[in-house]
Amino acid sequence: MLAFVNVIVNVGMMNSYGLVKSCRLVNSASDTLMGGRYLNHQKGLPRLPVPPLRETCERYLSCLEPILADYGIQINYLDSRESLLIYNSGFVLPRMDFIDKQGQISETLPVQYMRGEPLCMMQYFRALSSCRVPGRKTDSLVFHAKNSNGPRHITVAQNSQFFTVEVYHSDGTPITADQLCVQLQWICNSSLETNAEHVGILTTLRRDAWYKYYNKLVQDPSNKKSVSAIERSICVLCLDKAIPRTYEKYSGFEPLQVLHGGGSQWNSANRWFDKSLQFIVGEDGTCGFNMLHAIIDGTPCMALSDYITSSMKKPQMMESPVALLPMPQKLHFNITPDIKTAIEEAKQSIDKHAQDLDLRVLVFNHFGKKIPKAHQISPDAFIQMAIQLAYYRIHQQCCASYEAASMRLFKKGRLGVILSTSSASAAFVKSFDDPKKTKMTLVENTKRWVKRTQDRDRHFLALKVQAIENSIPMPDIYTDTSLDKAFNFLLSTSQVSFKASCLACAVPEKLNVYDFCYSVTSDDFTFVVSAWKSCKENNVVRLIQTLEDTLLDMKMLLEETKLESDGST
Repeated sequence: MLAFVNVIVNVGMMNSYGLVKSCRLVNSASDTLMGGRYLNHQKGLPRLPVPPLRETCERYLSCLEPILADYGIQINYLDSRESLLIYNSGFVLPRMDFIDKQGQISETLPVQYMRGEPLCMMQYFRALSSCRVPGRKTDSLVFHAKNSNGPRHITVAQNSQFFTVEVYHSDGTPITADQLCVQLQWICNSSLETNAEHVGILTTLRRDAWYKYYNKLVQDPSNKKSVSAIERSICVLCLDKAIPRTYEKYSGFEPLQVLHGGGSQWNSANRWFDKSLQFIVGEDGTCGFNMLHAIIDGTPCMALSDYITSSMKKPQMMESPVALLPMPQKLHFNITPDIKTAIEEAKQSIDKHAQDLDLRVLVFNHFGKKIPKAHQISPDAFIQMAIQLAYYRIHQQCCASYEAASMRLFKKGRLGVILSTSSASAAFVKSFDDPKKTKMTLVENTKRWVKRTQDRDRHFLALKVQAIENSIPMPDIYTDTSLDKAFNFLLSTSQVSFKASCLACAVPEKLNVYDFCYSVTSDDFTFVVSAWKSCKENNVVRLIQTLEDTLLDMKMLLEETKLESDGST
């Protein structure tokens, strides 16, 4: 735990006060940008181009063909009234080697590049000292690090209680890891009471309900002060109780703990889900962090995960005086009968969600990206086709699917949508098990799929928003049932690869959706797949088993095709 605490101190420096003082996410050894200059290149980044409307329409029609034959930040995030359980993502870090309480507590940021091109770094600037605040119809994002005198404290959640800990000395220098450990020990000794009100669990409510109770909560001056302290803090460090483990096949108990805390009887109240980043350390060694998707995407979190895991291997310890450190401050809440009722409502809601969410992990170690690359096929295309084929083998129909793509090559770029289902992918999955189809045709369809296009989904969305804002009559295409089918994605996929053995995990946005997060290495593929149990048509275990068989079948196809090709020359 001490190594992880050391990293928390370093990550805590990434706010306006410390100006990302010690987090070095290095993608290029020659990159030596110093002291806050990591945003200087922003002006040179291109804006995301708008594709020609004709191309968007043509692409839209091509996406409809396989589906119909078988049967923006505010809008994407802040307008949604769903619980933040749905719109947050989790990252599980390698397991720590402790199993008890004692173990649990014991702007020189270089610009990142992709293929030689600089990436937008704005998400790092906003990741810390920020939060989401509930609104009546639309939530808002608040970035406290923008203030000239930015926050100097973190929030620590322990036993469903909240404490603030100053992580800077009065002279502006950061406290050391061993100093923080002393503070955490004091918190653990001070939070032994078990009758604390579970205020944090209110952040799991649907946003309209949370908005109503939030306003009631902050009417009390003491409550308002406590809420403000959490919202302004650099980040939240959640010291979790150990959760009973299940050892079913494909079990994913660690991602579930990071995503929702395991339910009201465990750690779901030991959270403040409105915060942009919550670092989670379980008493049993489970660790990771939960991110607010409205503020930060997966690719910056991938870099953060790699930084944390590499830093934990070489913690820097030093003896430091502790007498002059300010004591942690416990945050107090006055609970009215209305708020107590809301807490009970939130407990029932989170428990229902926790019991309904089915999440499994498949570590496919039969082969990795070396195999498709040896056959001149993109490993990502290979996996995308395998996912669609596995779905088709179970449901006997194609469905709308998408893969998330980072748009950080563009100014303020977030996520784009690659429409994965196409005529080529449909032809592949429908003919794969058909003995009449030639193997070479199947491989060619896989290679055709790799031709990517621009983000058409967002183009349609932008046109719709423009019509609403300018009081333009809504075009008929937006009321056509085909549009709903085209963008009613039943497969939500993201490639999230790490240098270390981390896991990315997310929750399906809708009842009938499968969510896939997968990573790729030379020797294996790892999938974290989730769905809702209450959707009787979906079955995560069956899909994972089918996917495992499908990957092996596709490898065999490539090998047989190569033999045929070699024999004909």
